[in-house]
Amino acid sequence: MYILTLNAGSSSLKIQLIDPKKWKVLYKGHADGIGLPFCEYKSSHGCCDTPGIKKHEQALNFCIKKMLESKVIKDLSEIKAVGHRIVHGGEKYKTATKITTKIFNELKRLSHLAPLHNPANLEGIKAAQKLLKKSANIAIFDTAFHQTMEEKAYLYGLPTSFYEKYGIRRYGFHGTSHKYVAGETIKYLGAKKARHLITCHLGNGASITAIKDGKVIDTSMGFTPLEGVVMGTRCGDLDPAIILFLIEKCGIKPATIDGILNYESGLKGLYGKSDVRELRDAWFNKHDKKAKLALDIYCYKIAKYLGSYLVALGQLDALVFTGGVGENAWYVRKWICDYLKIELNAKKNKKTEYPLSKIAKINSGKPIVLVIPTNEELQIAKESWELIVGK
Repeated sequence: MYILTLNAGSSSLKIQLIDPKKWKVLYKGHADGIGLPFCEYKSSHGCCDTPGIKKHEQALNFCIKKMLESKVIKDLSEIKAVGHRIVHGGEKYKTATKITTKIFNELKRLSHLAPLHNPANLEGIKAAQKLLKKSANIAIFDTAFHQTMEEKAYLYGLPTSFYEKYGIRRYGFHGTSHKYVAGETIKYLGAKKARHLITCHLGNGASITAIKDGKVIDTSMGFTPLEGVVMGTRCGDLDPAIILFLIEKCGIKPATIDGILNYESGLKGLYGKSDVRELRDAWFNKHDKKAKLALDIYCYKIAKYLGSYLVALGQLDALVFTGGVGENAWYVRKWICDYLKIELNAKKNKKTEYPLSKIAKINSGKPIVLVIPTNEELQIAKESWELIVGK
């Protein structure tokens, strides 16, 4: 029996088929461009263009067809469960949850908290329910791992009625990634040496999480994934009066501002490009000062969060970098650690074997600094399997 993980985005669908006996990935597939004239399909068994895919159901049907053609499985009945990545589970959903009609409708009502993500996640669920009728559907929530935060960490300085009536509070995101690398850190160092952790998920989106005894005590993303550090296209922390100024004084419509804050800000707003690798090349090869400034702002904002979490934790046993930038950008790791006076082993930090297939320890002092390749799909599969087999 196998687990299929499914990550449905607004115009994309990613799947992985995983064997829970050895937690081995048997097949990967990614349909990108759903609803566009040409949808590109990439898989562990080849690539192709797929014109005419307009809905997630069509995309999943195509993915399944290609997976069966690869002969990694003989029949869809071999798939015991489908583990779905759900971005927002609100306060209620703290663990893996079997999706029933009642649960689906509750998740639908939560879509206003993540209008860019949850509707697509729900489309993935509907597609799986229709095409994989014998498989259990399990929801794994990005927000779940962060639900151990205390009120002092998750409440904003707003009238409490906003929280009580509308659920406005810090939720946190990237929880599946943070949970995975925290678990790997504890296995690597041992529970006693990994009581106080900070995990840095740095990709196009970025979030920082403080973890004590395996539980989250604070995290940088808030009511939405917009809050926190500067990211690829998101602004991160911002004086809210700026938004009012843009609406009232500049005449910019709220919908336009929303687009600017989510898609035109961050590194893209500061430099014009959101990919850290392009900023790296502009600085190292061309000495572009504007690119260096954008990277400096990026690293400084992350370091400030790390410093505040040192206060929250009381001490730090390990600092963990993960995500596309965290795993690959040695210069980002160095500049962040420089702010914190943490000395890295230059040779180990610059090692060119990233993305890694295993954990890398890149310093010899304390706190221990680790680079761990994240594996959200494996975490989704494990939590789904644990739920359906009752372990």
